[in-house]
Parts: sequence; structure tokens; C-alpha cells
Amino acid sequence: MHIRFILAAAILAPSFALAAPDALGTTVAALDTAAFDSFNRCADKAQLDRHAAYFAPDVEFYHDQGGVMWSREAVIASTKAHICGKVRRELVAGTLEVFPIKDFGAIARGQHRFCEGSTGRCDGLADFTIVWRLKEGKWEMTRVLSYAHRPNT
Repeated sequence: MHIRFILAAAILAPSFALAAPDALGTTVAALDTAAFDSFNRCADKAQLDRHAAYFAPDVEFYHDQGGVMWSREAVIASTKAHICGKVRRELVAGTLEVFPIKDFGAIARGQHRFCEGSTGRCDGLADFTIVWRLKEGKWEMTRVLSYAHRPNT
């Protein structure tokens, strides 16, 4: 009897862990959409500034191929140099998962693909994890991980 209960709990536990409150999931999904809408249009300085506002000043950004950046300024400088007008990010539909962090904010994870601006080809795929903090009524990214970059096949 105990073995069946343990097995059932092990099978069901991931589904409970993935369930986030609807309001939080909706909020984080909207933040993801807005942050990456400005990312995708960052060739426009106003959009780059809008994108920058989504990051905490002391954000930590970990990229498996690009290394680590330790500040908003570094993230935005890299985005300006390597992304703006060149690459578009798309969230892979159905992959965004949101997990609450008590008295802090939320963790978002999912998959995103990257498309070339000149050709529109979406050759790259990667996983991401973002830690969002709600501070004084404003949501901001405090930790970003972009990893497991691979061809989008």
C-alpha cells in the first residue's frame, strides 16, 4: 500500500509543482511578452530603454555560450551590440511555466527560439529561467539563465 502511494505521489508531484496561481502566471506571461517585445524592437533607442527597465540594476545574466554579465548596463550593452536589428526572440508556445517565490516574486522557465532579422529563419533554440522580483510595485528580472542552446530542428 505504501509503495503505491509513494509512486502515485511521485507521478503527481510534478503536476502540482508546475501549477502556478492563475493571476501570477498571467502576470509573468504578460511581463515576458512585454520585455521581449521591446527586445525585438531594440534597434529603436526608446525600445532599448524600455527593455532595460525590466532588469534590476544588479541583474545576473548567465548565458552558456556568452558567459556571465553582472549588471543591467552590461546586459543592455551586449543586447545593443549583438541583438538589436539582428535577432528576434520568440517564446515557444506552451513552454512557459511559472512558480511563485514566497514574499519575493516568481521563477519563469521555458524555451525560446531566436530568428535572424535578415532572413526570418529561426535556427536557434534554447531553454531559459528568469527570476522575477516584485519590488515596490514593480516587477524586475534579477537572475536570467539562457542555456542549452541548440539548433531548432
